Amino acid sequence: MSFSKAQDLIRLAQLAAARRGGISLEEICAEFRVSHRTAQRMTDALEETFGNVSAKDGDDRKRRWHLVDSGLGRLQLRHETAVEALEIAARGAEAEGRLRHARVLADLHDGLLARVPTRARVEADAEAVLTAMGQVTRPGPQVSLAPKILDAIIEALRGPFRLRVRYNKDQKLRILEPHGVLLGHRTYLAARDAAKADEVRNFRIDLIHEAETLNESFALQTRFSIADYAAQSFGVWQDPEQYGEVVWRFVPEAAERAAGFRFHPHQMVEPQDDGSLIIRFHAAGWAEMTWHLYQWGDKVEVLAPEELRKMVEGYRRSDFVAMP
Repeated sequence: MSFSKAQDLIRLAQLAAARRGGISLEEICAEFRVSHRTAQRMTDALEETFGNVSAKDGDDRKRRWHLVDSGLGRLQLRHETAVEALEIAARGAEAEGRLRHARVLADLHDGLLARVPTRARVEADAEAVLTAMGQVTRPGPQVSLAPKILDAIIEALRGPFRLRVRYNKDQKLRILEPHGVLLGHRTYLAARDAAKADEVRNFRIDLIHEAETLNESFALQTRFSIADYAAQSFGVWQDPEQYGEVVWRFVPEAAERAAGFRFHPHQMVEPQDDGSLIIRFHAAGWAEMTWHLYQWGDKVEVLAPEELRKMVEGYRRSDFVAMP
């Protein structure tokens, strides 16, 4: 067995031990980016290597593999990558103003190092990699999220409980019903203000000046999903009147570059016979779309919606020296 396959087998054993219901072939395919047949060979190797593997068919008729009392925690696996990942995640959280998350990630980082027998070597190896990794600076807002505000929001989401806030320049307190948090260049609370409207809308967390979790539970919107809610917009702007099919055509010169972009989580990519590329998805937020489309100059054409096409028409430059 090659070193890479051995590493994959250990990783598979860790996943089979960590997940309460075990791991299925479909999940193995997604986790390791392998074919169904390769996933089957990996489960065969798992059963041959470990004597405490159980395989059980669930109610969904999918077989899942689980390790009972695996003892993997006693194996002295290399920790450099974990230390690096936690440090990078902490840096990202701090850069985005999520100080509460940055602090927790730093604590996990320090706790992991404290348990490593060869701490000095692990620190040195991780530092060598981290020193060589730079963060590309992109224009964007510099915001800091008050830990007390985040603590109150997270406590409310666990309930779910209502949240009393003072938002923006409002003098009056609002009662919000939190449904989720959207992370990005700004962090938003997706919540319903029942006193004003029934739909969920976005509130910038950096503009929440006071927040108190109330001992009042509420019912989440039926079948609400923060992932589906986020996918309704191209960026963060939620506008039901703008929601609809969006169709962009990238010229052959830009097709390969555009094919490597993820414009929307539910996008459809359609290569054309002439070498061009069509991207389709459903979302709102025309202003944020125009901001992005401007970077592509005349390499992209808006086919739908008509309102968006009119907004970008006349601003498609041909003199940009590079594409995004």
